[in-house]
Amino acid sequence: MLKNIDPLLNAEVLQALRAMGHGDRVVVCDTNFPADSVARETVLGKLLRIDNVPAPRAVAAILSVLPLDTFVDDAAMRMEIVGSPDELADVQREVQGEIDRAEGKSWPLGSIERMAFYEAAKQSYCVIQTGERRFYGCFIFRKGVIPPAAG
Repeated sequence: MLKNIDPLLNAEVLQALRAMGHGDRVVVCDTNFPADSVARETVLGKLLRIDNVPAPRAVAAILSVLPLDTFVDDAAMRMEIVGSPDELADVQREVQGEIDRAEGKSWPLGSIERMAFYEAAKQSYCVIQTGERRFYGCFIFRKGVIPPAAG
């Protein structure tokens, strides 16, 4: 156990998040996402897990250590609902709240069409599957930077 590190962040997840560089993307997905096959095509090449918790809780843990990229418009993206691209599922609203809390301000959550999401996920650094069972609990986050300490 480590101080000030969310206990959901297991060693494999922490190692991957630490290894990512500015601009690298992490996929956080639900239990229905083809996580293993997609993860095999990512930079890391294997699936990571944060089991037995819903996506918003996993996202809160991840964003407690991962800064979002402020240089791009697509630092936080959700999978669009098929046939209703502008609709937000409850899980997506909850994740939006976690993003806003982590960043300390309202942060835009963009969207990607379902099949395009799969392709973008394959180009990501890694995939982290959660225990989320609600549909459309799939997100992509782009890692930002931590500025130097003011001094």
